[in-house]
Amino acid sequence: MVQGILEVRITGEKIVHKYDRVAPVYDLFFGYVIESKARQRALELAGIENGERVLEVAMGTGLNFVDLLKRNPDGWVHGVDISLRMLEKAKKRILKTGQKNYGLHLGDCGYLPFEKDTFDVLINHYLFDILPVEEFVPILQEFKRVLKEEGRIVLVNMTKGEKWVHQLYEELYRLRLIPPLLAGCRGVFLQPFLEQLGFTGFKRELISKFGFPSEVIQAVRGRRDRGI
Repeated sequence: MVQGILEVRITGEKIVHKYDRVAPVYDLFFGYVIESKARQRALELAGIENGERVLEVAMGTGLNFVDLLKRNPDGWVHGVDISLRMLEKAKKRILKTGQKNYGLHLGDCGYLPFEKDTFDVLINHYLFDILPVEEFVPILQEFKRVLKEEGRIVLVNMTKGEKWVHQLYEELYRLRLIPPLLAGCRGVFLQPFLEQLGFTGFKRELISKFGFPSEVIQAVRGRRDRGI
């Protein structure tokens, strides 16, 4: 356990299977309910400017991706997800917008199919709270690789809150009583890992909805002479 972060319970192919299985109902339980407030705040903190190159990693069913397209009609938005079912659902949603300035990619977040220094903004929601701690730095290094210097990163994850209702989720996780849809999630803190990689200019907010605690972190990739 690192910095109070509990051990992860679902890894590898089980994660892919989980998200393929829940794709049809994901929006009803997560997108429109538990995660919506934190996702909206992440969009605000990202401060997308029209004409930018934007990447969303673990884009899920495309709820945020559609908003990214609307905010950036003259730019380009790429999305990556490891679940084919999630990506298929996202594509259907995106096609309804009629916009063409995007690319969708099926793949692993640890091996992004882009050149270094490609994106002005990288956004990621609810990924690290299902990953082993030992994967945090390698994946964040990959995120940093594809970001331009002084590019912005915005991350949203389940975290640990101070109120008892926030701690309830953590206790249920310990007791293995979390509902199946939440079985892989536990609270994390990502700022120390970002600091380790030279990110700066942090903004961190705790967002709570129905007692589910999320952290929203915005940071900036430092210049090469200050970062790793």
